Amino acid sequence: MEKIRVENVSYSYQNKYQKIEAVKEVSCSFEAGNMYAITGESGSGKSTFLSLLAGLDCPESGKILVEGENLLEMDRDAYRRKQISVVYQAFHLFPLLNAVENVMYPMELQGISRREAREQAEECLQEVGLGKKIFHQYPKMMSGGEQQRVAIARAMAAQGRILLADEPTGNLDSENEEHIVELLKMLAHERDYLVIVVTHNPEVARQADVCMKMKDGRMV
Repeated sequence: MEKIRVENVSYSYQNKYQKIEAVKEVSCSFEAGNMYAITGESGSGKSTFLSLLAGLDCPESGKILVEGENLLEMDRDAYRRKQISVVYQAFHLFPLLNAVENVMYPMELQGISRREAREQAEECLQEVGLGKKIFHQYPKMMSGGEQQRVAIARAMAAQGRILLADEPTGNLDSENEEHIVELLKMLAHERDYLVIVVTHNPEVARQADVCMKMKDGRMV
């Protein structure tokens, strides 16, 4: 089922010296149940395009349709709370919250009781392969692979079915990279998520169901 359709989307921004046309007339579509990889050199517009899909920036022209609804006409705060999650290379866990509390956070924002949120958080952590010894550890006590699994568990806890990942294996060794890619594929193929991964890594791209490439702001 088509989850997101992008129609002739362009976006630019002004730095100190010049106007940067980061995304140029991009059109494409993404279906649930698939893992997509978006590749391209640094500066090609990949991460900017991902931020547009996440509703963090707004297109200057064109449309992003989420299940047929124009993202610009939606409550984008609610969209980010309930429909979409973003996983980053740098993990972006809250340093003063332990693993369970990090995963509980998006559920508490949605008004789920603390008791229920804790139970669901523990289930999500176990689903990504983390045992109870991790539950009460803080991010600085975890390996990179463990932190990324917590970040994915937090994305699962948000209960949206769109997961965007910006270089999710960039800080990991090859063994942990493999585990994270398998988790993302599981979410797409077994949980019917739409997973979109921005990556420089050809091995990660090779394992995607669909590989797309950006160059100079265009999808080629």
